[in-house]
Amino acid sequence: MDTLQNMRIFVRVCETGSFTAASQGMSVTTAYASRAVSMLEAHLRTRLLNRTTRRIALTGAGECYRQRCEEILASVDRAEAEAADAHARPHGLLRIHATSSVGQHYVVPAITRYQSKHPGVSVELTLAQRVPDLLEEGYDVALVVAPALPDSGLVSQHLGRTYSVLCAAPGYIQEHGLPEYPSDLTRYNCVRLLTTIFPSDRWTLTGPSGEETIGFEASTFQVNTAEALAAWIRDGGGIAPLPVPCALPALREGTLVRVLPQYRLQALNIYALYASRQYLDAKIRTWIDLFREELPAVLGADEAEIEAMCAPVEHASAA
Repeated sequence: MDTLQNMRIFVRVCETGSFTAASQGMSVTTAYASRAVSMLEAHLRTRLLNRTTRRIALTGAGECYRQRCEEILASVDRAEAEAADAHARPHGLLRIHATSSVGQHYVVPAITRYQSKHPGVSVELTLAQRVPDLLEEGYDVALVVAPALPDSGLVSQHLGRTYSVLCAAPGYIQEHGLPEYPSDLTRYNCVRLLTTIFPSDRWTLTGPSGEETIGFEASTFQVNTAEALAAWIRDGGGIAPLPVPCALPALREGTLVRVLPQYRLQALNIYALYASRQYLDAKIRTWIDLFREELPAVLGADEAEIEAMCAPVEHASAA
């Protein structure tokens, strides 16, 4: 039994005072309307309407039930309108998860522009070096940086590509010399960024001769965010890979210099992950659309700027 539909028919019969009039307004037959009310009465074991050949009248129980039905149906209508509105109009809380560098340097500025277009959306941004469980943790969308994505039931959209570059403090290079080839790196303190993306004991660099893999002994320092790693190497800790958005501010200021500028660590893809493509919430759809539209140009500008810094610094080479 479709209780909600039967309740709607019952309320309509009460409003029109006729099964015939009610059936015409709801595109059902008179017999169907009569049967719907009878099914409600059988389900409730209570007479709702007194019927004669000329008119119908509510019983006492029927009047109380009609009032409750109107309240329930109004709540259902509001719930349906709100749910449909979520598909059509961006509003409410948007929960975003992103890795630290992408989040700080790309997501936060995009959120400002997004909210200027959609002021009805509030944003909760979480930065962490992991891929969250969207369904378990309740995130609407995750922005993931990885060589590739494992198979999952999630929907993914490729937004762009980025990479890391090797950096060091000018003072560290002055003291230890400048490496000329990837193989020289084994003589330096090469600091690790602890992530699930790269192996902890080797780097794969892409340069003029293709890919070169360099293995290392245990590092004197490891950390799981690029921003903390940047602070460490600015203090002369050693040589380390930094994501382009994290490296650029320090390279502009001269607090870091690029090492082996003709090389980069293997490119990484930036993906947006969300739970389902069907009936996608408007705030998720519009956020992904804006980020996908803006990010390639920003990534391209960052890459052009950092590659313009490719000229090797004027310091002594490693002995």
